[in-house]
Amino acid sequence: MALDLADYEIKAQEAIKAFWGNRALAKKKQEAAGKIDQGERAGVTGGKNLDGFISLILELVQKNGLGHADIHRRKALVTLPGFFRPTKQWDLVVIHQGRLVAAIELKSHVGPSFSNNFNNRTEEAIGTAQDIWTAYRENAFGEQPRPFVGWLIVVEDAMGSQKPVRDQSTHFPVFREFQGASYLKRYDILCQRLVKEQLYTSASVIGTPRTAAETGAYTELSTMTGLREFVTSFAAHIAAEAARQE
Repeated sequence: MALDLADYEIKAQEAIKAFWGNRALAKKKQEAAGKIDQGERAGVTGGKNLDGFISLILELVQKNGLGHADIHRRKALVTLPGFFRPTKQWDLVVIHQGRLVAAIELKSHVGPSFSNNFNNRTEEAIGTAQDIWTAYRENAFGEQPRPFVGWLIVVEDAMGSQKPVRDQSTHFPVFREFQGASYLKRYDILCQRLVKEQLYTSASVIGTPRTAAETGAYTELSTMTGLREFVTSFAAHIAAEAARQE
Protein backbone atom coordinates (compact mmCIF):
# COMPACT_ATOMS: atom_id res chain seq x y z
CA MET A 1 0.00 0.00 0.00
CA ALA A 2 1.47 3.32 -1.12
CA LEU A 3 1.56 6.03 1.53
CA ASP A 4 -0.75 9.02 1.09
CA LEU A 5 0.91 12.17 2.44
CA ALA A 6 -2.33 14.17 2.11
CA ASP A 7 -0.78 17.07 0.13
CA TYR A 8 0.95 17.96 3.37
CA GLU A 9 2.91 20.92 1.95
CA ILE A 10 -0.26 22.78 0.94
CA LYS A 11 -1.98 21.94 4.22
CA ALA A 12 1.11 22.97 6.20
CA GLN A 13 1.03 26.38 4.52
CA GLU A 14 -2.62 26.76 5.48
CA ALA A 15 -1.76 25.65 9.01
CA ILE A 16 0.96 28.32 9.23
CA LYS A 17 -1.45 31.02 8.04
CA ALA A 18 -3.92 29.90 10.70
CA PHE A 19 -1.15 29.79 13.33
CA TRP A 20 -0.29 33.46 12.88
CA GLY A 21 -3.87 34.50 12.18
CA ASN A 22 -5.23 32.87 15.33
CA ARG A 23 -2.52 34.47 17.45
CA ALA A 24 -3.41 37.91 16.10
CA LEU A 25 -7.13 37.26 16.58
CA ALA A 26 -6.67 36.13 20.19
CA LYS A 27 -4.71 39.29 20.94
CA LYS A 28 -7.39 41.53 19.37
CA LYS A 29 -10.13 39.82 21.39
CA GLN A 30 -8.22 40.47 24.59
CA GLU A 31 -7.66 44.09 23.66
CA ALA A 32 -11.38 44.52 22.92
CA ALA A 33 -12.26 42.99 26.29
CA GLY A 34 -9.76 45.23 28.08
CA LYS A 35 -7.83 42.24 29.43
CA ILE A 36 -4.38 41.73 27.95
CA ASP A 37 -1.82 39.08 28.89
CA GLN A 38 1.81 40.07 29.10
CA GLY A 39 4.11 39.81 26.08
CA GLU A 40 3.38 37.08 23.56
CA ARG A 41 1.04 35.20 25.90
CA ALA A 42 -1.89 37.24 24.57
CA GLY A 43 -1.55 35.36 21.27
CA VAL A 44 -1.34 31.95 22.92
CA THR A 45 -4.35 31.87 25.21
CA GLY A 46 -6.77 31.30 22.33
CA GLY A 47 -5.67 27.66 22.37
CA LYS A 48 -6.28 26.85 18.69
CA ASN A 49 -3.08 28.09 17.09
CA LEU A 50 -1.92 24.66 15.90
CA ASP A 51 -5.29 23.25 14.85
CA GLY A 52 -4.19 23.29 11.22
CA PHE A 53 -1.52 20.70 11.99
CA ILE A 54 -4.02 18.59 13.89
CA SER A 55 -6.25 18.63 10.81
CA LEU A 56 -3.30 17.40 8.72
CA ILE A 57 -2.67 14.55 11.16
CA LEU A 58 -6.35 13.58 11.12
CA GLU A 59 -6.29 13.40 7.33
CA LEU A 60 -3.14 11.25 7.35
CA VAL A 61 -4.94 8.77 9.61
CA GLN A 62 -7.98 8.77 7.32
CA LYS A 63 -6.05 8.35 4.07
CA ASN A 64 -3.70 5.63 5.24
CA GLY A 65 -6.27 3.04 6.22
CA LEU A 66 -7.39 3.87 9.77
CA GLY A 67 -10.41 6.05 9.14
CA HIS A 68 -12.36 3.89 11.59
CA ALA A 69 -9.86 4.48 14.45
CA ASP A 70 -10.78 6.60 17.45
CA ILE A 71 -8.99 9.94 17.21
CA HIS A 72 -9.18 11.99 20.36
CA ARG A 73 -8.54 15.69 20.94
CA ARG A 74 -10.66 16.57 23.96
CA LYS A 75 -8.79 16.87 27.26
CA ALA A 76 -10.67 14.07 28.98
CA LEU A 77 -9.85 11.67 26.13
CA VAL A 78 -6.18 12.51 25.48
CA THR A 79 -5.08 11.68 29.02
CA LEU A 80 -2.70 8.73 29.18
CA PRO A 81 -1.09 7.06 32.21
CA GLY A 82 2.48 7.94 33.04
CA PHE A 83 5.15 6.21 35.09
CA PHE A 84 6.76 9.12 36.95
CA ARG A 85 3.41 10.90 37.29
CA PRO A 86 -0.15 9.56 37.29
CA THR A 87 -1.27 10.99 33.93
CA LYS A 88 -0.24 13.21 31.02
CA GLN A 89 -2.50 15.08 28.58
CA TRP A 90 -1.36 14.86 24.97
CA ASP A 91 -2.56 17.04 22.10
CA LEU A 92 -3.81 14.13 20.02
CA VAL A 93 -4.23 10.43 20.72
CA VAL A 94 -5.12 7.68 18.23
CA ILE A 95 -6.71 4.48 19.58
CA HIS A 96 -7.56 1.43 17.46
CA GLN A 97 -9.23 -1.68 18.84
CA GLY A 98 -8.07 -0.79 22.32
CA ARG A 99 -4.43 -0.23 21.28
CA LEU A 100 -2.56 3.05 21.61
CA VAL A 101 -1.53 3.76 18.03
CA ALA A 102 -0.16 7.28 18.42
CA ALA A 103 0.37 10.09 20.90
CA ILE A 104 1.48 13.47 19.58
CA GLU A 105 2.62 16.73 21.16
CA LEU A 106 2.39 20.01 19.22
CA LYS A 107 4.34 23.02 20.49
CA SER A 108 5.22 26.54 19.38
CA HIS A 109 7.86 29.08 20.35
CA VAL A 110 7.47 32.73 19.44
CA GLY A 111 9.85 35.48 20.55
CA PRO A 112 11.07 37.75 21.91
CA SER A 113 12.24 35.41 24.67
CA PHE A 114 14.05 32.36 23.31
CA SER A 115 16.58 31.50 26.01
CA ASN A 116 14.49 30.33 28.98
CA ASN A 117 11.68 28.99 26.81
CA PHE A 118 14.09 26.83 24.80
CA ASN A 119 15.36 25.19 27.98
CA ASN A 120 11.81 24.69 29.24
CA ARG A 121 10.70 23.11 25.96
CA THR A 122 13.75 20.83 25.96
CA GLU A 123 13.23 19.59 29.51
CA GLU A 124 9.52 19.09 28.89
CA ALA A 125 10.10 17.09 25.70
CA ILE A 126 12.67 14.79 27.29
CA GLY A 127 10.63 14.24 30.43
CA THR A 128 7.43 13.50 28.55
CA ALA A 129 9.17 10.91 26.37
CA GLN A 130 10.87 9.16 29.28
CA ASP A 131 7.55 9.03 31.09
CA ILE A 132 5.50 7.44 28.31
CA TRP A 133 8.15 4.90 27.27
CA THR A 134 8.70 3.77 30.84
CA ALA A 135 4.93 3.44 31.24
CA TYR A 136 4.88 1.42 27.99
CA ARG A 137 7.64 -0.86 29.29
CA GLU A 138 5.61 -1.45 32.43
CA ASN A 139 2.56 -2.46 30.33
CA ALA A 140 0.49 0.62 31.11
CA PHE A 141 -1.11 0.20 27.68
CA GLY A 142 -1.22 -3.58 27.70
CA GLU A 143 0.73 -5.94 25.46
CA GLN A 144 0.96 -4.14 22.12
CA PRO A 145 3.43 -2.91 19.47
CA ARG A 146 5.26 0.35 20.15
CA PRO A 147 3.03 3.36 19.47
CA PHE A 148 4.05 6.34 17.36
CA VAL A 149 5.19 9.06 19.74
CA GLY A 150 5.64 12.39 17.96
CA TRP A 151 6.83 15.90 18.84
CA LEU A 152 6.45 18.84 16.47
CA ILE A 153 7.33 22.45 17.19
CA VAL A 154 6.72 25.62 15.18
CA VAL A 155 9.35 28.29 15.93
CA GLU A 156 9.27 31.93 14.91
CA ASP A 157 11.94 32.60 12.29
CA ALA A 158 13.26 35.94 13.53
CA MET A 159 16.47 37.72 14.41
CA GLY A 160 16.30 36.39 17.96
CA SER A 161 16.05 32.77 16.83
CA GLN A 162 18.58 33.09 14.00
CA LYS A 163 21.51 34.83 15.68
CA PRO A 164 24.41 32.84 17.18
CA VAL A 165 24.17 32.28 20.93
CA ARG A 166 27.11 32.20 23.32
CA ASP A 167 27.07 29.89 26.34
CA GLN A 168 29.13 29.75 29.49
CA SER A 169 30.16 26.47 31.08
CA THR A 170 32.81 27.12 33.72
CA HIS A 171 34.08 23.62 34.40
CA PHE A 172 33.57 21.65 31.18
CA PRO A 173 33.17 22.62 27.52
CA VAL A 174 29.78 22.73 25.82
CA PHE A 175 29.35 20.16 23.03
CA ARG A 176 30.81 21.59 19.85
CA GLU A 177 27.50 21.34 17.96
CA PHE A 178 25.93 23.85 20.34
CA GLN A 179 28.77 26.36 20.33
CA GLY A 180 27.53 29.51 18.61
CA ALA A 181 24.40 27.74 17.40
CA SER A 182 21.21 29.79 17.03
CA TYR A 183 18.02 28.72 18.79
CA LEU A 184 16.60 27.44 15.53
CA LYS A 185 19.72 25.30 15.08
CA ARG A 186 19.47 24.15 18.70
CA TYR A 187 15.93 22.96 18.09
CA ASP A 188 17.19 21.08 15.05
CA ILE A 189 19.89 19.39 17.15
CA LEU A 190 17.36 18.64 19.87
CA CYS A 191 14.94 16.98 17.46
CA GLN A 192 17.69 14.93 15.81
CA ARG A 193 18.86 13.64 19.18
CA LEU A 194 15.35 12.95 20.43
CA VAL A 195 14.95 10.56 17.51
CA LYS A 196 18.47 9.09 17.63
CA GLU A 197 17.99 8.30 21.32
CA GLN A 198 14.60 6.74 20.46
CA LEU A 199 12.75 9.14 22.73
CA TYR A 200 10.38 9.98 19.88
CA THR A 201 9.42 8.08 16.77
CA SER A 202 9.71 11.37 14.91
CA ALA A 203 10.49 14.92 16.02
CA SER A 204 10.17 17.95 13.77
CA VAL A 205 10.95 21.66 13.91
CA ILE A 206 9.86 24.19 11.32
CA GLY A 207 10.64 27.90 11.27
CA THR A 208 8.21 30.56 10.11
CA PRO A 209 8.34 34.38 10.08
CA ARG A 210 5.43 36.57 11.17
CA THR A 211 4.94 37.65 7.55
CA ALA A 212 3.83 34.07 6.84
CA ALA A 213 0.36 35.04 8.07
CA GLU A 214 -0.26 35.92 4.43
CA THR A 215 1.98 33.43 2.62
CA GLY A 216 2.08 30.35 4.84
CA ALA A 217 5.85 30.21 4.34
CA TYR A 218 7.92 27.89 6.50
CA THR A 219 11.38 26.36 6.40
CA GLU A 220 12.76 22.96 7.37
CA LEU A 221 16.12 22.93 9.09
CA SER A 222 17.30 19.47 8.07
CA THR A 223 16.04 16.38 6.30
CA MET A 224 15.89 14.42 9.53
CA THR A 225 13.78 16.99 11.38
CA GLY A 226 11.74 18.29 8.47
CA LEU A 227 7.97 18.10 8.22
CA ARG A 228 8.18 15.61 5.33
CA GLU A 229 10.05 13.12 7.51
CA PHE A 230 7.50 13.53 10.29
CA VAL A 231 4.54 13.10 7.95
CA THR A 232 6.09 10.11 6.16
CA SER A 233 6.99 8.36 9.40
CA PHE A 234 3.52 8.90 10.81
CA ALA A 235 1.75 7.76 7.63
CA ALA A 236 3.89 4.60 7.54
CA HIS A 237 3.01 3.80 11.14
CA ILE A 238 -0.70 4.27 10.45
CA ALA A 239 -0.49 2.09 7.32
CA ALA A 240 1.30 -0.63 9.30
CA GLU A 241 -1.44 -0.61 11.93
CA ALA A 242 -4.08 -0.80 9.20
CA ALA A 243 -2.25 -3.74 7.57
CA ARG A 244 -2.57 -5.74 10.79
CA GLN A 245 -6.30 -5.91 10.13
CA GLU A 246 -6.04 -7.22 6.55
